[in-house]
Amino acid sequence: MPELQPLRPDHAPALLAFERANRAYFAASVPDRGDDYFARFAERHRALLAEQEAGVCRFHVVADADGEILGRINLVDVADGGAGLGYRIAEQATGRGLATWAVRELCARAAEVYGLTFLTAASRVENLASRAVLARTGFTVVGEARLSGLPGLTFRRALTGAR
Repeated sequence: MPELQPLRPDHAPALLAFERANRAYFAASVPDRGDDYFARFAERHRALLAEQEAGVCRFHVVADADGEILGRINLVDVADGGAGLGYRIAEQATGRGLATWAVRELCARAAEVYGLTFLTAASRVENLASRAVLARTGFTVVGEARLSGLPGLTFRRALTGAR
């Protein structure tokens, strides 16, 4: 059974392996992180932990029993009772409901632990899998956006009855 874990310093090696192994897969649906991300990964990881410590963001990994990272799911720009949701699941772990499970778990944690009342998200129009996950987990379309120059949709979910 997977586990949703807050990002920790010791996640760095497994998280870097996850990002490297899935780079091409992710780049097909979201902007590529670029070579600098990988070259400066340790520095970036420390910066994320500092943001989390400051309460600006809440970063999480989805790990299996062996500690392999199957996904990451984050709350960014935490303010005024809300945050933006973002997630990515390893190619090898797709199609098993893991993203839906992780989003539901994080919605519950956002309400119960972090005291948030709503979440927002965005997805490219063409990213049907992400849009389906958001719909299954109670997000509704509230607008349109350009995401990396491509058509996208914005979503919102109230966190009352978060599961």
